[in-house]
Amino acid sequence: MRPAHSIPLLATVAATALVLAACTAAPGETEAPPAVEGGTLVYATGDAEPTCLDPHVGGNYPQALLSTQYLEPLVGRDAEGVIQPWLATEWEVSDDGLTWDFTLRDDVTFTDGTPFDAEAVRANVEHVQDPETQSSTGYLAMAKVAEVEAVEPTHARFHLSAPDSALLESLSQQWTAIQSPAGIARGMDANCAAPIGTGPFIVDEWTPQQQVTLVRNDDYSTPGPEAENTAVAHLDELIWRFIPDAATRYAALQSGEVHVIDNPQPDAIAAADGTTIEHIDAPRPGSVNRIELNSGQAPFDDVRVREAFIRAADPNPGIENLYRGTATRSYSPLASTEPLAHEDPTLFTTDVDAANDLLDDAGWTERDTDGVRMRDGERLTVRFPVSTNQSVAAEQSLFEQIQANAAGVGFDVQLAPLDLSAWYGALGENAYEAVSAPYTKVGPDVLRILYHSSGIVPAPSGYFANHAQLSDPALDALLDEAAATVDEADRADLYTQAQQMILESFTVLPLYDQQNHFLVSGAEGVRVLGTVATPTFIDARLTD
Repeated sequence: MRPAHSIPLLATVAATALVLAACTAAPGETEAPPAVEGGTLVYATGDAEPTCLDPHVGGNYPQALLSTQYLEPLVGRDAEGVIQPWLATEWEVSDDGLTWDFTLRDDVTFTDGTPFDAEAVRANVEHVQDPETQSSTGYLAMAKVAEVEAVEPTHARFHLSAPDSALLESLSQQWTAIQSPAGIARGMDANCAAPIGTGPFIVDEWTPQQQVTLVRNDDYSTPGPEAENTAVAHLDELIWRFIPDAATRYAALQSGEVHVIDNPQPDAIAAADGTTIEHIDAPRPGSVNRIELNSGQAPFDDVRVREAFIRAADPNPGIENLYRGTATRSYSPLASTEPLAHEDPTLFTTDVDAANDLLDDAGWTERDTDGVRMRDGERLTVRFPVSTNQSVAAEQSLFEQIQANAAGVGFDVQLAPLDLSAWYGALGENAYEAVSAPYTKVGPDVLRILYHSSGIVPAPSGYFANHAQLSDPALDALLDEAAATVDEADRADLYTQAQQMILESFTVLPLYDQQNHFLVSGAEGVRVLGTVATPTFIDARLTD
């Protein structure tokens, strides 16, 4: 066995590296009052309200946002992307990569009094993998874990079906975070309503369509690798409110009704500049925000048609004007926060003449009275469902600009704004030719989730991640090899090759990092984790 990690548990890294922009008081303004102990912090989210507070079930970003407050993972990741101990203190991996031995903390209990131990770890992995749990993100992340053996209370042994270089990255995410086995045993309904973890807060009450109330865990003892506060939270209570409208959220922040908001519009971020409102810019890891073209059916089963769409889309002016400098154009399938991200801007230059030539060559030579291209009596139609819960107004406006640009060469792009449930339904019915589907996963293994042909097959939740329906044996082989490669240089080379192949398929139009902005007023010490960029309030204090 070779040691994969052994670092003192309380080794910390300042999470302020992820706080990329903090606004200070303007000249003449008084400084903020000193921070206080106790009190209630109110957080207002624009993300969709989860249908279940257990992130093992399904596995979307709103669940990660909330569950960060009450569930913790085996390992964390610091601001530089380095995996750090958390509930596990160290680990070793066998030379063949098929056995991982984790040493666990021996002084931790869940908030229901159940001990955290190897049996709890085993129960959690089995819960994620159980089809009855209806997991998606966690299920895909744990696909290579064949069994977890509880060797001793502080020793959990993972047996893998194949080497998995992304295992630690997967175990750092909220969708595989550890919760009380006794809580899981209550059944899905009870566990969805109030999962039981080891985190700094406890789910007290959930009032659907209004808020979740969380209270301080007075026995908290497991601060993560980025926490400055090694004791219990300073706050007494955390109120998590659901306010879908961005303008309403920002007004509530300005009035002092709430202390933190997420998903602010670019104009609100710009308006906050130069005030006492703090801006935290924390792009999500994994994939970028992108438009994916469904290569599994017409018309995008033809690479010439896909390239024509991408050459005509011309998103750059819209990104510049709509986002007011808060988003930077990407040319990679991976977020800029991923060290192995690879770009190729040459594939995405706007060229209307080339787009027209490609469509002519593909046989779309006729036009109807609306200027839409036709072939054999069929219109060049692109159904584009848009999740209004996941795309802010600026992004929806960008899609409208892309729609107009594509119309210039003869595409009929049909944008369909849908709530999250209907949007999932459209994908499940294959009723789309283009889609923008954010996917957050720590590390480059997200490429396997999104573009390996196995990703066309739905997870137990019914969700499938390969919306481009890219099916290329050569790409599959590269992604499989990268997933099994531990050597960092070899892994980087394989993922670079895979990204270039994905980009050259013209199934993906990268736009920008998944936007993850927070505005803070009347509080300090709000930070984001280096894993999936969710906020944590272990260090937070009220200032008014």
